[in-house]
Amino acid sequence: MKANIRRLLLALLPLVLVLAGCGDSPWNNPYPASDAAKNILYSSFAERPKHLDPVQSYSSNEITFTAQIYEPPLQYHYLKRPYTLIPCVAEEVPQPRYFDARGRQLPADAAARDIAYTVYEIKIKRGVKYQPHPAFARNANGEFSYHNLSERDLADKNVLTDFRDQGTRELTAQDFEYQIKRLAHPRLHSPILGLMTDYIVGLREYADQLKRVNDELAKNGNHDAWIDLGKYPLSGVEVVDDHTYRIKLKGRYPQFLYWLAMPFFAPVPAEADRFFGQPGMTKKNLTLDWYPVGTGPYMLTENNPNRVMVLERNPNFHGETYPAEGEPGDAGAGLLADAGKPLPFIDKVVFTLEKEGIPGWNKFLQGYYDASGIGSDTFDQAVRFAAGGEAAVTESMQKQGIRLSTTVAVSTYYMGFNMLDPVVGGMSERARKLRQAISIAVDYEEYISIFQNGRGIPAQSPLPPGIFGFRDGKDGINPVVYTWDGMRPQRKPIEAARQLLAEAGYPNGIDSKDGTPLVLYFDVTARGAEAKSTLDWYQNQFAKINVQLQVRPTDYNRFQDKIRKGNAQIYEWGWHADYPDPENFLFLLHGAQGKVKTQGENASNYANPEYDRLFEQMKSMPNSTERQAIIDRMIDVLRQDAPWLWGFHPKDYALYHAWYSNLKPNKIAYNTLKYQRIDSALREQKRREWNPPLWWPLVLGALVLIAFALPAVITWRRRERGTAQP
Repeated sequence: MKANIRRLLLALLPLVLVLAGCGDSPWNNPYPASDAAKNILYSSFAERPKHLDPVQSYSSNEITFTAQIYEPPLQYHYLKRPYTLIPCVAEEVPQPRYFDARGRQLPADAAARDIAYTVYEIKIKRGVKYQPHPAFARNANGEFSYHNLSERDLADKNVLTDFRDQGTRELTAQDFEYQIKRLAHPRLHSPILGLMTDYIVGLREYADQLKRVNDELAKNGNHDAWIDLGKYPLSGVEVVDDHTYRIKLKGRYPQFLYWLAMPFFAPVPAEADRFFGQPGMTKKNLTLDWYPVGTGPYMLTENNPNRVMVLERNPNFHGETYPAEGEPGDAGAGLLADAGKPLPFIDKVVFTLEKEGIPGWNKFLQGYYDASGIGSDTFDQAVRFAAGGEAAVTESMQKQGIRLSTTVAVSTYYMGFNMLDPVVGGMSERARKLRQAISIAVDYEEYISIFQNGRGIPAQSPLPPGIFGFRDGKDGINPVVYTWDGMRPQRKPIEAARQLLAEAGYPNGIDSKDGTPLVLYFDVTARGAEAKSTLDWYQNQFAKINVQLQVRPTDYNRFQDKIRKGNAQIYEWGWHADYPDPENFLFLLHGAQGKVKTQGENASNYANPEYDRLFEQMKSMPNSTERQAIIDRMIDVLRQDAPWLWGFHPKDYALYHAWYSNLKPNKIAYNTLKYQRIDSALREQKRREWNPPLWWPLVLGALVLIAFALPAVITWRRRERGTAQP
């Protein structure tokens, strides 16, 4: 029985130790206690980024990281609206110089028809250095330490930190030239190659040349051999000196300046390409796609996309200061309090994988995430609408000091048809009327009400509000799907969809050719319990016209592969503006951008000669009544062909804790972490207030153990007394 007492005491000992050691620190803190007061921003991500190489990356979940690491020549002013381009690592925003076919310079107001070439000369700031990286490391003889590694050398190298030595060097104009050449690399499949070959002089021919080089290497069994792009000149890019380079474009393309603010045109040093291009590196996931190399304020120090990704301050960052001017009202909102102070303010950013919305939401309420979006399930808990219709946080949110930010996104979400598909694709009247029927049947007003809590407007075309060419009111409705009731668009009745379906050869959803039910396939990335209601809703929308919709859910990376290969029939996707111009939305349906044909951004593989002709005419025009008229005609063509269900344009709602400041939504720029600030002391104080230690479960557990053990103790004591000697 003494052994039983000992076991009881040992069972209670862990509880005593826990109670003694916890103090007032939150027990549910998912982060190390040593990080409590550190200058760290905590965020989350839902899908692992597929590409971090700036030549390939083109998704919003990727640019969240790449925009903090890579620095293109230009960037957007953080506070000014309309969105304004300013220098990043360029000394100034370059001005275009125009030339005719004989090489004579033309005046700035020259007619587009007279302009054969445009030249941008870009001067780079001096003293800009790359982050520490083994690609730059040199030995005592000045030779690169890790550029000629054997298989044996790589045997114990599995992550970047396994390379002991690091180095750096100054940014040069050659690095920008090298990255532009990489757009044409046959193994990298840059999504903007097709577009840029239309503009950058010699890029198409350069891509053909590199393909021949790659084919020759493959023929000789060297499939993965590194291609030294320095050996092959690109006529459209000229390095003037170490800090100046020129880009030569065909004709006039004023939107090109916007591209110079994107990671596609950020510098990539040849040393990094050479380092990662060694045999055996790719097998170990030692690639630029996994370990980016940049000059920006942050560098990626941990890449574990199944758990966490970490950005930390780049010790070699060249420095930048917080803007000293903005819009009226910015000063009153506290957005100019840090004017002139050095950036970045935050030392470290921790992104944790959150596949489900509710756990992330709970962590935000507990103070373990600094900001949060608002899901449909939590909308009523977070947002209320005042009498005038304006959104505000609920009383409970207000008590926690949580703030709400609302803004109209420069985005569109849509359902697309693969125009290469034999059933829903093509330009036949049969396929066109089928797509039109589905366009009427899928009620996006209902979708916005149910799943977006009213946060969006039904789209009438690819163009969202705020982009030139967008039309509102009666002049802006899609007449294939809507009528005008005198005040607002009114979706056509379901009978109109059924009539179109019958005219397409599918009366009541039955194929008139063979008598079989019409079954269509919908590829989506939405999975899990949270997505089920949405996918059920889509199936019900198709069922209204007696069409069966089979949903094929997958992860985002697999989904991208299916779209790239043209293996999807119907899909759901979205687009957020790269830059504030209609060309950036209308090119998504330009034939030359076909995903299967050119790996471009036309995921529907739509091609209409009339639309393509108008696009070529519109794309390089300045905003004017003439450009508006051309856009109107382009949109009429799209509405009739219906390669998309135009979906909706979302309204973005975001919540921020009181300790998170310098926040102004910028729907075009992504390199905004450097401007933001965290009050870690206030955060730690609030975490303690909101997450007090819960003692009662431990106390209850101890009492239960005692209750179970007490009868044995009493019995033992009685036995001891009974057997005691007098």
